Amino acid sequence: MAVKDFMTKKVIYVSPTTKVAKAADIMKEQGIHRLPVIENDKLVGLVTAGTIEKASPSVATSLSVYEMNYLLNKTTVGEVMIREVLTISKYASLEDAVYRMRQNNVGVLPVVDNDIISGVITDKDVFGAFLKIAGYGEAGVRVRLLMPDVMGSLAKVADLLADKALDVRSIVQINAENKKTVVEIQLTGALSSDEIEQALVAAGFEVDEIHETESKLVR
Repeated sequence: MAVKDFMTKKVIYVSPTTKVAKAADIMKEQGIHRLPVIENDKLVGLVTAGTIEKASPSVATSLSVYEMNYLLNKTTVGEVMIREVLTISKYASLEDAVYRMRQNNVGVLPVVDNDIISGVITDKDVFGAFLKIAGYGEAGVRVRLLMPDVMGSLAKVADLLADKALDVRSIVQINAENKKTVVEIQLTGALSSDEIEQALVAAGFEVDEIHETESKLVR
């Protein structure tokens, strides 16, 4: 899973000469909290709602509303932006992006190669990727199996599902602590959840949970 497969390709950005007030308006209009700062097609910084807040006069100041607005309309993004920006390559794995975001407590990584930005990967993109990989929102049957950690076990499940003409839409494997492996599979086919469960149990598999799923729009 590469970053390029899940990143947001449409990048909303500002330049270093953009006024802070304008940047704040763009964030509000777009419902975002961060803006890459680009100059001559290259990433030079990042401005966030937090940096703008720090640059804004305190409510405890003696300045009037007119004077505060004047300062915000005079101050440029280049004066307040974060210059040392964490980035990720579009060829990096999604897991690497998640790890970097988590380790540095950030919610966005500009996707940059050779100083050129081609997108951004955000925590929202990561959530969407998880839903897609898990097969969430697809109509069918979701089955959760508890399987021994033995080589070839998953192949036996695959053979059974193929024999029953069931299409595997997604599969997630989690190593549990009780020497068993949790396998969750999203299936489509002509069989009901009861029929699938009966076939799996008859073949010696331990069905921990099984239920039918409905189609949902995932944005």
